[in-house]
Amino acid sequence: MSTAVHASSENCPNCEAVVSGHFCSNCGQEAFLHHASTREFLHEFVGHYVALEGKLWGTVMRLLFRPGALTLEYIKGRRVRFVQPLRLYLTLSLIFFALLKFTGSFVPVTVGDDARREAEAGKVTAATAGQAAKAQAAVAETLKPLTPEQASGKAAAEAAAADMQKDFKPDARRAAGKDKAETDDDDNSIINLFDKDARFLDNWPTLQHQYRAFEKLPGSEQTKVFKDGFYHYAPYAIFCLMPVFAMILKVLYLGSGRRFGEHLLFALHTNAFAYFIFSVFLLVPITPVRLLLWCWLLGYLPWAMRRVYLSSRWGVFLRWSTLMLIYSICIILAVTLSMLGGIMTIGH
Repeated sequence: MSTAVHASSENCPNCEAVVSGHFCSNCGQEAFLHHASTREFLHEFVGHYVALEGKLWGTVMRLLFRPGALTLEYIKGRRVRFVQPLRLYLTLSLIFFALLKFTGSFVPVTVGDDARREAEAGKVTAATAGQAAKAQAAVAETLKPLTPEQASGKAAAEAAAADMQKDFKPDARRAAGKDKAETDDDDNSIINLFDKDARFLDNWPTLQHQYRAFEKLPGSEQTKVFKDGFYHYAPYAIFCLMPVFAMILKVLYLGSGRRFGEHLLFALHTNAFAYFIFSVFLLVPITPVRLLLWCWLLGYLPWAMRRVYLSSRWGVFLRWSTLMLIYSICIILAVTLSMLGGIMTIGH
């Protein structure tokens, strides 16, 4: 591999500013440039990120073992030595969703599961068979010859029933007519109600077409649609929740003097930590290790909130509980909408 070095010129190749020394004083680019090569790219990556004094180690150590410290370092202006917050979040998010897809850990539950349908069909068949057996037994009991006493009692009962029917026939007709009218009104109101609901999708013909196509799919295909929708849209949906996370913090810490951008920075760092923990969770199927990860995950956020926002323990606990409740609901909605978004990809 070639390791030749471009000779330094009087002007910076990047910004055309006058160069004096090893770096451009205007843009910071090196004055001595190596030819583009695989070795050069690997050396740059290792030197800037993987080396012990590089950005990656310093960022990861503070992110994992010093909750909130990375956010404070960035707020105080010490930024060059660490990986940028947005890049850190996107990288760990990408790793997590890639691992989740390759390990097949995400399995959505659908109402169209074939196995469940077969089980329900078996139950219906068994119930029908039981009812048929009971009906056969009743018919056999009816066809048995009656004794003279039973025949006489049956004839007397039938005669009494006929007399009662003659006496109450007009009233029964009037009552039946009234009941029928009320039933018709109830049926019409129910039909109108459901017609109103059923016509909702008429305003969205594309959505209506996609939903009908989804209903025709077998259970396994419906599951695949939901999974595809999750993997395609969930990363973007959860990323769009970062401003929501920051806004919740802004409301919870009104009067703290923190700007919205600082809350957003805290959101990126804490969610990046969560992605890291969940990625390790997928890679290490050991119960004691997973238990420790869950404990650290639960304790990380309140610890970081106490370090960054300098509030009391009870204040942190109340704000953390509120934040988790609201944000969990937002996550559930985002994931659900992502899965439903897969319906729009049917046939495309």
